[in-house]
Amino acid sequence: MKDRLVIFDTTMRDGEQSPGASMTKQEKIRIGKALEKMRVDVIEAGFAAASGGDFESIQAVAANVRESTICSLARAVDRDLEQAAAALKQAERARIHTFIATSPIHMEHKLRMSPDQVVEQAVYAVKKARGFVDDVEFSCEDAGRSDIDFLCRIIEATIDAGARTINIPDTVGYAIPAEFGDKIRILLERIPNADKAIFSVHCHNDLGLAVANSLAAVANGARQVECTINGLGERAGNAALEEIVMATRTRADLLDLETGIDATQIVPTSRLVSSITGFPVQPNKAIVGANAFAHESGIHQDGVLKHRETYEIMQAEDVGWGANKMVMGKHSGRAAFRSRLEELGVTFETDELLNKAFARFKDLADKKHEIFDEDLQALVSETKQAAVADTYRLISLESHCATGETPVTEVVVSFNGEEHRCKSQGSGPVDAALKAIEMVAQSGANQLLYSVNAITQGTDSQGEVTVRLEKGGRIVNGQGADTDIITASAKAYIHALNQLVSGADRQHPQVEGV
Repeated sequence: MKDRLVIFDTTMRDGEQSPGASMTKQEKIRIGKALEKMRVDVIEAGFAAASGGDFESIQAVAANVRESTICSLARAVDRDLEQAAAALKQAERARIHTFIATSPIHMEHKLRMSPDQVVEQAVYAVKKARGFVDDVEFSCEDAGRSDIDFLCRIIEATIDAGARTINIPDTVGYAIPAEFGDKIRILLERIPNADKAIFSVHCHNDLGLAVANSLAAVANGARQVECTINGLGERAGNAALEEIVMATRTRADLLDLETGIDATQIVPTSRLVSSITGFPVQPNKAIVGANAFAHESGIHQDGVLKHRETYEIMQAEDVGWGANKMVMGKHSGRAAFRSRLEELGVTFETDELLNKAFARFKDLADKKHEIFDEDLQALVSETKQAAVADTYRLISLESHCATGETPVTEVVVSFNGEEHRCKSQGSGPVDAALKAIEMVAQSGANQLLYSVNAITQGTDSQGEVTVRLEKGGRIVNGQGADTDIITASAKAYIHALNQLVSGADRQHPQVEGV
């Protein structure tokens, strides 16, 4: 039998530490259900001690996701461990993931602890965590720059204390594949009780080597990889789940391993995460990018037509491409609409919200001949956004643009129930629309990003717009979708403003972790 490679997803914890990639509790539930449908082994739902919002989100994911193990990160201190245990009480299968820094630079300058003290604290934390749950993971923060002898010492001690998974993270993305693979091999050879734990890796992508380092570790005995959908994560991101899974499957000749992942759910989950976070997937992104299975070269096209495997090492259908079109239109009923949403893992807390979503669906069906799952995901996000915060609300928009003339856009925006009308010029109709909204809001926020992404194919596709705003060090992403790009842009700006007003910019602050 092949060895099993455990897939540990940290999209909702490390992935959320990307500036602006905040997720609400309901959005985390949606992502959790999608990961469960993909059959991810372990879902790290957050950092319970970081904030009340993160605590509640972990609770909600634990209550709604039953097939995957639900995990909370915790520093090696009493409060973190207790909060993690409390947040995971409703989980069918729970894991506490505790960590402490092990590199000389971290121990001296951040922890201000001696190596002996660090080992003592790590052992204490693992034993305390085992008092709450049977499944405990221990991480050596900054293991990539840690002394190998000290790693052997602390890992042996924490396995004896009850840790059943040992994580070796490349916290700052410093490692090179050959070096990192050797480190895993040496640890497994030198630690006497290494056979009593699964060794895991958590690689950052600062040098673009997160996936390569993870695979090098797997080739040398690691049996868990910590990764994120679309490679989302702080700084340059993490190892991409979709790349790890498909590399393992495609190169089974070298990596004699199997995962339990349902790969057909990769593309739908990728698009869901992109929609929720506002981080679009680049077209040439491996596996999930729009061009991942496209062939421009005539030689390549000819080869693929004659025999697919001449230029394709995977089938697009295997990862979910082309399998998620929903054939519904303006004559489709509420029951069919609800049923399809449930298949996508989407439910509404009240019939009122469902009715609002259905009304939006009908409006969209009048504009588009075919409705896709991606359209539904955007529609659901918009409905739930409107239900959470509506300090600002777009009432109407009128834009005038002609060749040789300065574009002008007039908007009517409701602020706390009072309507305001403003008109502005701009370099284009979108610029004019956002300036007009800002005349009402007077937010003083700095716009850091404006991006447009077509949700589906065709000129009737909805455009999904992301607007990132910053004010006073807080960063928020606003999203909006519409078949009219100007309207989508206005919706995105309004959404970002509502987040600034509500303070819902993050589920947790930047708390140092693995």
